[in-house]
Amino acid sequence: MIGFKTFGWMAAPALALMALSGCAAPFKADVARFQQLPAPAGQSFTIVADDPKLAGGLEFAHYADLVGERLRQTGYVPASDPAAADLIVRVAYEVDTGKEKVRSTGFGGAGWGPGWGPGWGGRFGYGGYWGRPWGYGFYDPWLFGGAGYGDVTSYTVYSSDLTMKIDRAADSRRLFEGKASAQSLSNKLTYLVPNLIDAMFTNFPGQNGENVKITLPPEKR
Repeated sequence: MIGFKTFGWMAAPALALMALSGCAAPFKADVARFQQLPAPAGQSFTIVADDPKLAGGLEFAHYADLVGERLRQTGYVPASDPAAADLIVRVAYEVDTGKEKVRSTGFGGAGWGPGWGPGWGGRFGYGGYWGRPWGYGFYDPWLFGGAGYGDVTSYTVYSSDLTMKIDRAADSRRLFEGKASAQSLSNKLTYLVPNLIDAMFTNFPGQNGENVKITLPPEKR
């Protein structure tokens, strides 16, 4: 969900923010990876939920299929019997409840626009509005309401992440740990998780200890 509250007519800040969320904008993620994976040589794998709350759901099964497809493209093979898999792949994902941000254009308090003229002197005195400080950055709905000056936009930013761990089944040795994180104006997992998976598998498995920024092209309409 995207939350906007806009005062005034200047829409540039809102439009700039909207570009961060929709499919018209690139998806940017921070990816950290630690790995000691052997070169893929047909090792079998099974995928399980690393968060018990996700286990058994159709939603998790869908995202597990996406992860499995990327592993197959890398050279690993889905295990016909999960109990006999060479590798255990643990996947989890989440998005937070969001944090509200406020942006102002900085226009306001210049004295031009509606309210300039008859109101000057009667309602305004030197350096003040009814005795209150007045200057750049001051937003007065009486003077600027509907005029666009002092435009303020509030919006919500959501943080999401996807984690993936790969263990060798024979001795439970950890071979891979990865985390892909992003900030977005969208909290829809159907949008976020596939993009986080793509970011995780960009140049997979990557260098041990690397932290890279991944930019994915916008989805085709």
